[in-house]
Amino acid sequence: MEQLTARVLAGLSRLPADNRFIIGIVGFPGAGKSTLSGGLVDALNTVLPSPARAQIVPMDGYHLPNDVLDSLGLRDLKGIPDTFDAEGFIHLLQEIRRVPPRVLYAPAFDRSIDGSIADAITIDTDVRVIVTEGNYLLLDDDKWRPIADLLDDCLFLDASIETIRPRLIARHMEGGRNLDAAIAKVESTDLPNARLIETTRSRARALVRATAGGFHYELVAQ
Repeated sequence: MEQLTARVLAGLSRLPADNRFIIGIVGFPGAGKSTLSGGLVDALNTVLPSPARAQIVPMDGYHLPNDVLDSLGLRDLKGIPDTFDAEGFIHLLQEIRRVPPRVLYAPAFDRSIDGSIADAITIDTDVRVIVTEGNYLLLDDDKWRPIADLLDDCLFLDASIETIRPRLIARHMEGGRNLDAAIAKVESTDLPNARLIETTRSRARALVRATAGGFHYELVAQ
């Protein structure tokens, strides 16, 4: 984590004092983006000078509500790009970049209810570093393309399909699906999403690989 922390601190040092630094973590579903993001925020909060803080603001809070997905016929494909409010997420990043910083609120996704909770995340003015993680931060189409320019840095968390598949099956079973339904969800949604996300790898500034059982990370230049 030392490499990642040093990278963020160096980037932050190049910004004016009132600017927030936004770093994106991209990767397949089940690759470990949340674990990496949480570890990075914890590490940053031990070294950032008080009162500056780092905070996670995930993209997942911008899942469209289930009733909207039902009306669009997309409920069974929840997790594909069209099931997110990309415009709402872009608007949040634009507000985060405004100077001087102000208090902002963002939604958070709650797996226990399979839905988002509005304004669950408070971004106070002392937050200098935002770590945002999501599948589609570097997607190169009209709806998602503006995100890349709103990030100061973006890393791709390297993983394989063989690694993520059992994790995703377990995740869906924990959410209430039986084994057959969990496998069907992974095959119909998660793995096609992973192949789409793979096409965005080259747009990241660097790759990150988990080592030593996933508890340590190394940066790999693109």
